Amino acid sequence: MSGPLHQLRVIEFSGLGPGPYCGMLLADLGADVIRIDRPGESALSFAPDRILQRGKRSVIVDLKTGPGLEIALQLVDRADAVIEGLRPGVAERLGFGPDVCLERNPKLVYGRMTGWGQSGPLAATAGHDIDYLGVSGALHPVGSEDKPIPPLNLVADFGGGAMFLAVGILAGVLAARAGGAGQVVDAAMVDGSAHLSTMFHGLLDAGMWTPVRRSNLLDGGAPFYDTYETADGHHVAVGALEPQFYAELIERLGLGEAGLPDRFDRSRWPMLRTKLAEVFRTRTRDEWIEQFEGSDACVAPVLSLVEAPHHPHNVAREVFVDVGGVTQPAPAPRFSVTAPDHPSSPCEPGAHTTGILNWLGYEAADVDRLVASGAVS
Repeated sequence: MSGPLHQLRVIEFSGLGPGPYCGMLLADLGADVIRIDRPGESALSFAPDRILQRGKRSVIVDLKTGPGLEIALQLVDRADAVIEGLRPGVAERLGFGPDVCLERNPKLVYGRMTGWGQSGPLAATAGHDIDYLGVSGALHPVGSEDKPIPPLNLVADFGGGAMFLAVGILAGVLAARAGGAGQVVDAAMVDGSAHLSTMFHGLLDAGMWTPVRRSNLLDGGAPFYDTYETADGHHVAVGALEPQFYAELIERLGLGEAGLPDRFDRSRWPMLRTKLAEVFRTRTRDEWIEQFEGSDACVAPVLSLVEAPHHPHNVAREVFVDVGGVTQPAPAPRFSVTAPDHPSSPCEPGAHTTGILNWLGYEAADVDRLVASGAVS
């Protein structure tokens, strides 16, 4: 194995969404991620999660049996970190909570991924990305004048959840390898999504942000930081914030002599937006991109998920790769010395059960007995 994390071993207890995505991030960078799947439940049957299983190994273990639980704990004994995304208290009831695991492996970093966290009045309740965003304050500024609109599940699930868990796990491993003890990392999506909005709390404190949606510089309120429909029904994204970029935008649009209002006169923003919208509707998206090619006007096409892999910049940087016949985002970020291997295709659940049991020291007859008992498959 290659990559900057090739000496890291992670045990991932099966789940959906942010937990598997965190495991994929670590596997992309070279970590040996072993996913413990449950009998009769395919991690690949939920289509959106299939890609998130790339680069991992899989063992199917029935954690509700004594032998199955012991196998899981033996894997934990040999791990640097664990990813667990169950509701608070469930792992403890099943026998693989952090107290048990850290007693067996004192250097272990036990990463817990939940929406509300391990404590607080909402900890035991269900929720989804949109709920965590709502409570963290990160949802309110996003959307139209009429209502908030969820930014997919990118902010809480994957940004505030998986990314923060990955950072927490790596920080914990560094601390343990520097002579410290193992520990629990409590990664809550409500915490992470609140953290992602730090800059906007700064703007609010400085009097540079209003709670009224689409009235601010970065929420679509400013006409020079917005999207515009083109003649063919597509859109372009305009981000001409700095004066020199805005000047180039106006010049390339042919509005240099149009007597436009001061761009920071908020009372005139509706008029400026109307004018920009009128001009952008006179050409197709591709015609405008050709018009702005090579400029610093900060204009880009709004590409669909289907179109994005074919954009020349993405092609040149290999932003997307083919893994098992599926086009998907490549590992990120890039490393100049310890570049990871190309991701391997997602395996079927249990594909590595026999090999992993052999690695743990189980003989062929032992494996046969475990399979016959239903403890593994």
